[in-house]
Amino acid sequence: MSEVRVASTSEISLTDPIRVEVDGVPVSLVRDSAGEIHALGDTCTHGEISLSEGFIEGDSLECWAHGSRFNMFTGKPENLPAFEPVPVFPVRVDGDDVMIDVHNPIDVSGDAARKEVS
Repeated sequence: MSEVRVASTSEISLTDPIRVEVDGVPVSLVRDSAGEIHALGDTCTHGEISLSEGFIEGDSLECWAHGSRFNMFTGKPENLPAFEPVPVFPVRVDGDDVMIDVHNPIDVSGDAARKEVS
């Protein structure tokens, strides 16, 4: 695993996503409704918009431009106009350090998806 430290846990709130970039890959860091940290691809698959400029709605990240919401656990869009998922990257918290690996996205297809929000 090629983890990289991208933020401290205190930098990631329950209400505002933050954007980081690792090896040229833009990533949105967010917290779900339980406070768990997630790392999603930062580019909306509908309109090439930065998702970190969007809104956290429960366990999804909403694109500010056209309203598509992406599930934090699976990266799958929950509504149109987006229909392609964004990548989900592994997150590990080590003390106050948030570590992610952009080179090995999580396989969230089928049974690998931990949680779907309807």
